[in-house]
Amino acid sequence: MYRGNSRRLFPILLVAIIMIIAIVALVSAGRALFSGKSTTDQASTSQDVSSANLLDTSVNRGVRVTVRGAIVADENFRSYQITVTPSSRNMTVYKGYLGDVLDSKQYTNNVKAYDEFVHALDKANAMKGEPLSGAKDDTRGICATGTVYEYDLLDGTNSTKRLWTSTCGGSKGSFQASVDQVQGLMTKQIPDYGTLTKGMTFGSQNRLF
Repeated sequence: MYRGNSRRLFPILLVAIIMIIAIVALVSAGRALFSGKSTTDQASTSQDVSSANLLDTSVNRGVRVTVRGAIVADENFRSYQITVTPSSRNMTVYKGYLGDVLDSKQYTNNVKAYDEFVHALDKANAMKGEPLSGAKDDTRGICATGTVYEYDLLDGTNSTKRLWTSTCGGSKGSFQASVDQVQGLMTKQIPDYGTLTKGMTFGSQNRLF
């Protein structure tokens, strides 16, 4: 009797074990699927918010790029910053690491012009990418022989999103759009850009972008 009962119970136990394994596998697959979807949805939502903020033409909104040259002697170090808002366009060129102003230009702007500008930036995916954090977002000393670009989405004087990249292959940063395309749009907002950067070089031979 005992051996007969064991033979009858074995197939039942085997089926039960198989069912449990199948259920565990299905639950794990479902979690992985929904987790991946959630991550994708979060990235998409973040991008949508960034795009909406970029296209906002409220008076306090703005876009800024900061360009830093190669790490050289303090006397030779150069950087510049362009800030565009619905009411103004500014460019300042700095010398040295303490940021002494070498030259600057200010221009007025209007909402219609700014609206066209930020729509062009949006189509160029200027705010595509997720900001880094901690040491990964520290740009001090990176790309010592090249150029570093930092892009800020502004709300007043506060940066609501900051992305950066460089010309060095090992320091691509968080900025995912085309530097050439976005920089072209930014520098074209400054009629005297060529004059402000005339004769300036980054490192020993690289022309200021």
